[in-house]
Amino acid sequence: MKIEISVGSDKKEKKGKSSDISALRELIEKQQSDIAGLKQILSGDAKAEPLKAAPVKAAPVAKKAAVPVAKPKKIDYPKSVDQNTLDMIQKAADDDTRLIWERLEDQSPQCKWGKDGTCCKNCSMGPCRIKPARDGQPESVGVCGANADTIAARNFIRMIAGGAAAHSDHGRAVAELLVSVAKKEAPGYTIKDEQKLLQVALDFGIEIGDRDIYDIALDVGETALAEFGKQEGELLFLKKAPLKRQELWRKAGVAPRGIDREIVEIMHRTHIGVDMEMHSLIDQGTRAAIGDGWGGSMIGTELQDIMFGTPVPIMGEANLGVLKEDEVNIIIHGHEPLLSEQIVAAAQDPELIKYAEAKGAKGINLGGICCTANEILMRHGVNVAGTFLQQELAIVTGAVEAMVVDVQCIFASLPDVAQNYHTKVITTSPKARMPGAEHMEFHEHDAIESARKIVKAAIDNYENRGANIKIPKKTSKLVAGFSHETINYLLGGYFRSSYRPLNDNIINGKIRGIAGVVGCNNPKVPHNEYHIKMVKELIKNDVIVLMTGCSALALAEEGLLLPEAAAEFAGEGLAEVCETVGIPPVLHMGSCVDNSRILMAAASVVKEGGLGDDISDLPAAGSAPEWMSEKAISIGQYFVASGVYTVFDTAWPTLGAEELTKWLFEGIEEQLGGKWDFVQNDPIEAAHKMIAHIDKKRKALGIDKKRERKLADMADRRA
Repeated sequence: MKIEISVGSDKKEKKGKSSDISALRELIEKQQSDIAGLKQILSGDAKAEPLKAAPVKAAPVAKKAAVPVAKPKKIDYPKSVDQNTLDMIQKAADDDTRLIWERLEDQSPQCKWGKDGTCCKNCSMGPCRIKPARDGQPESVGVCGANADTIAARNFIRMIAGGAAAHSDHGRAVAELLVSVAKKEAPGYTIKDEQKLLQVALDFGIEIGDRDIYDIALDVGETALAEFGKQEGELLFLKKAPLKRQELWRKAGVAPRGIDREIVEIMHRTHIGVDMEMHSLIDQGTRAAIGDGWGGSMIGTELQDIMFGTPVPIMGEANLGVLKEDEVNIIIHGHEPLLSEQIVAAAQDPELIKYAEAKGAKGINLGGICCTANEILMRHGVNVAGTFLQQELAIVTGAVEAMVVDVQCIFASLPDVAQNYHTKVITTSPKARMPGAEHMEFHEHDAIESARKIVKAAIDNYENRGANIKIPKKTSKLVAGFSHETINYLLGGYFRSSYRPLNDNIINGKIRGIAGVVGCNNPKVPHNEYHIKMVKELIKNDVIVLMTGCSALALAEEGLLLPEAAAEFAGEGLAEVCETVGIPPVLHMGSCVDNSRILMAAASVVKEGGLGDDISDLPAAGSAPEWMSEKAISIGQYFVASGVYTVFDTAWPTLGAEELTKWLFEGIEEQLGGKWDFVQNDPIEAAHKMIAHIDKKRKALGIDKKRERKLADMADRRA
C-alpha cells in the first residue's frame, strides 16, 4: 500500500487542534460560571436557569456574563445585648481569634432546603432536594418518590431522636451511678435526699418497710435502668401525669414502651422504604419525646436530687466577671453533674488550695457554663461564667487555666481558640473526645482521684498565664434553685406545702398564667436578646415564668432572677404575689433535663384543683426563643404532647413541607391538646401569642374576669 503524505496537512491539523482547545476553554469557563450560579441557587437566593448543552461544532463560543458567586453575608445586628460579651468579642478580634459569629458568616448563605427540612440524604441515591410547586409545575419528589411532607417529617423526628438520646443517655449515666452508690462502689458519692429516694421508690412500686436505705436505692437504680431497655408496657413515671393525660396518651397510641426502644424505632422508620406517612412518623416522634420528658430526663432529675441534693433557693452571681485575676480559674462546661460535683469538692480541698497558693495564686475559683453551670449553681452556689455563646469568650479573657468539659453543647473550636491563650481544654467523657484537647478520663468509681488530677492540672497551668488578660467587671446577682418541691414549700409552708396559693392567685387574676421559657442561644440572633425581651413582656403582663438551661442564665445576667425584679418589671398582680411570698417573677428551675420539673409543677397545679383536669386546660404556654439543638425539638415535642402550646422563634425545621407544618401548628392540637407555633425574629409577638393562648384558656375555665371581693353577710352564709 502506498501512503501519501501532504506537506501542508500538519499545519492544518495544528490549526484545527488550536481551535478545539480554544473552544474547550470557553466551554470550561462557561461551566464554571454555571457552577457558581448553581451554588447561589442552592442557597435559595437565586432563581435556577437551565444549563445549556455544549455546542456541537468546535467554534468559538460567545462568552456569557458570569453569575457572581454569593459571598458570605455579614452579620448586620449587634452580636449580643450583654456588654461583657461585646467587650470580649472585640478583644478576640484584637487578638486575631475567630469566634462562632465569624464561622456563621463563613457558612452564609445557608442551604434553603436544609433550613426548610426538605433535603434528604438518608440513602446514596440522594441527596434529594424537594422543589416547591412553581410556574405551573408540581412539587418535585425524591428519587424514591418521597414528598416534602414525608422527608420533613422524617428529618423532624430524627431531631427528636437525637435530642431524646442526649437527655436519656444523661439519665442512664445517673441511674448507673446510683446503682454503684447503693453497692458502695463509688467513693465520694452518697445519698443526700432520703425523702426523695423513698418517694421515687413509691412511684416505682418498690417496697420500703424498714429496709436499709441503700437496699432501697439499689432497687430504685436497677428499676430506673430497666426503663431504658423495656420492650412492653409503659414507662413508670407516666403515672406522674394527670389521669386524663395518661388516658389521652393511651387512646392516641403514643404512650412510650421503653426509652431506648422508641428512639431505635425512629431510626428504623426513617430508613429508606419504611414509614412514609407524616402522621404515623410524628406519632413515633411523640412516643420518643414523651420517653424523654417523662422518662429519661425525669429519671436524671429525680436521681440527681437523691444523690446530690434537691435544690433550694441559693444566691449566686452570673457573667464573665465572676473570673478572678489572682486565682486559678477553672471553667466546668457541659451537662452531667457526676463530674462537676467532684470538681467542686476537689476545689475545696485544703491540700489543693495550698498547692495553688504555692504556685502564686490566692485560691481556686470555679465558674460554670451551660447546664453544668445550672447544676453546680443551684446545689453549691458556684457562680455562672456564662451561657452557650460565651464559652469561647471565657477563654478569650486570658484568665482561664482549664476548661473542663463532658458532653453536649461544647464547641469543637475550643482548642483552636485556646491556642491564642494558655487555657488547657480538658475532655473527660469517653463519649466525647475532641481534637486538640487533653483527655483526662473521669471515672465515677475513682471520682475523687480523677477530680483531683484535673484540678491539679489546672493549678500547674497557672504559671503559664500571660499578660494578655482582660476580665469584664460586670456581674449580676441572682437567686436560683426553685425545684418543684421548693415551690410547693414556699407557697404553702412546711406543714401544709401546696400549690393552692398559686392556683388561687391564677383564679383571682393576680397571676394571669404560667410560662415555661427554656433553651439555648443561637448566633443567628443577638445573644440573650430574645430570652430577655420575651420574659420581660410576659412578666409585665402578670405571667409568672419558669426557666431552665441557658435561657435561665440569660435572665440571670439581666438581673431578673431576684425578688426585687418583680417591683421593677412585673405587672401589679404578679408583683404583689412575688412580694408576699418572697420569690422572683422568674424562677430558675435547673438544667435542660430539669424541664421535667416544669412538667411536675404543671401536673401538681392540675392535681391541686380549680384549673381543669389536664395540663391542656391550664392557662400556660411554653417557648424556646433562641433554640439551636435537637434537644430543643425533643423538649418542645414532649411539651406539646403534654398539652402545652409551644412557640419557637429564630428558625423552624419544617417550613418547606406545607401539610406537615399545618399539622404541627394546628391539627395536632385535636390529638394531643397542645400544638406548635413559630414566630420569625419577634420575641414580643411570640410573647403576645402566648398571652393570647393563656387568655383563651382562662376564658374556657370561666376565670377571664376579675372577681370583686365581697364580704359575706349572714344571709349569704345561710344560702
